[in-house]
Amino acid sequence: MLWPVAEFSTFPTWLSVVFWVVDVGIRVLLLGIVPGGRRPAVAMAWLLIIFFLPLPGLVLFLLFGSFRLGGPRRSRQRAVSQALGRATAHLELPNDAGQAPGYVASAAALSRNLTSFPMLDGNGFEFITDYRASLQRMADDIDNAKHYVHLVFYILADDPEDRQGYTSVVLEALERAHRRGVKVRILFDHIGSLRVRGHRKLRQRLDAAGLEYHETMPVLPWRGKYQRPDLRNHRKILVVDGLVGYTGSQNLIEPGYKQPAAHRMGRAWVDLMARVTGPIVASLDIVFVTDWYSETGDPLEGAIRDPDPTELDVDEGSIAQVIPSGPGFANENNLRLFNYLFYSASKRLVVVSPYLVPDDSMLYALTTAAQRGVHVELYVCRKADQFMVHHAQQSYYHALLEAGIQIFRYPDPNVLHAKFFTIDEDVAVFGSSNMDMRSFSLNMEVSVLTVGSEMVDALQSVVEQYRSVSEELTLEQWEGRPRLKRWVDNVFRLTSALQ
Repeated sequence: MLWPVAEFSTFPTWLSVVFWVVDVGIRVLLLGIVPGGRRPAVAMAWLLIIFFLPLPGLVLFLLFGSFRLGGPRRSRQRAVSQALGRATAHLELPNDAGQAPGYVASAAALSRNLTSFPMLDGNGFEFITDYRASLQRMADDIDNAKHYVHLVFYILADDPEDRQGYTSVVLEALERAHRRGVKVRILFDHIGSLRVRGHRKLRQRLDAAGLEYHETMPVLPWRGKYQRPDLRNHRKILVVDGLVGYTGSQNLIEPGYKQPAAHRMGRAWVDLMARVTGPIVASLDIVFVTDWYSETGDPLEGAIRDPDPTELDVDEGSIAQVIPSGPGFANENNLRLFNYLFYSASKRLVVVSPYLVPDDSMLYALTTAAQRGVHVELYVCRKADQFMVHHAQQSYYHALLEAGIQIFRYPDPNVLHAKFFTIDEDVAVFGSSNMDMRSFSLNMEVSVLTVGSEMVDALQSVVEQYRSVSEELTLEQWEGRPRLKRWVDNVFRLTSALQ
């Protein structure tokens, strides 16, 4: 109840009745409102909060209960998707895709129906695991820019004085590009970047350099800009002249995330970025344009490079398809694709994710794969950097291990932040999306589906790097942990639908 019954005795009778009516009224009213359009697990989590804390629960529900974007954002997303669908309607599935298992064509059709992005041939991918080298490669490509540079990252932060040579090289390259007349457009997430030390100094630096930048998903109600506070743009994309692109898991911040505690313990984020060439770069550019249009109202018509028609006929290179996802879409594009691919695996499924908090559909997809004989490996952090997610994630380990899935834990204090998976020898998917409800429903993400054994082999070599330092968790070990730890994990499992 709102207040203990004993305290009601100190109130006038009429006031106690009012409190009681409000208390019961909130519960009854939300009992019929909360489940609408939500998963049962999500609805039950909200109702559980409201049952124990009706008034605070109501306030939290009003703040965080809706993951739909505002009308203008949704309409702009639809406008871009419809325009893309019309512009690419003539493009058919690449010929080489026909040589892959049948599920690949179905996966491509699924993603195209959900996002309008086609599967394209003739792409090149270079996977970069060295944190500093990745940032230097970005800076080198920016230094070669002739027309424009587009950048959208969840976190953008300058280097601290004692840890230079990371993001500073990218910022310096952007400043040089602007001075020589290259159009530089920058987006970074409002909350994601605001909570990093030195954010005000970063904005002052961007302003002093004359760089055009905007915050994505801003929470500024006093300026008329507001949506659910934890809806975030989690994408990581850099596009140079429409010819070279980068995407993956790495934010534009030094590997200790400017956290003194992380520096003291020697913690670093371990990431994976891909340098991309070929027609798929145009798809990444369109994702950027959609975000720019959503924040500024400027659709950048004629401002980006369109692939030459001859480039679309190239059949040398890798087949790939960009899959944007997030609250701007009606469906959870990434979750649907991931589950479909998990069910399609016949031999081997390898998943790397720092935050693995699956909903029921993904838990069944993973465990069913193992139970039907697929070799399933999961690579996660031994100790995640987020307390609640860490414990919610651990609550699923028993079911996963019992199904026959191998779990490898990357050693702390480092955070294995890479996000990708491979299916048999046929398909590899990488990008910014974690395997949790935040990435499926609340975050704007971007993933890339690639086809071919060469792509799987390239990522498998990365997996071997992780495996060489990781420890395998066994069911016997996990069942032997203290009961108190099990209790804590199970408590935070209740919040997994809301994280």
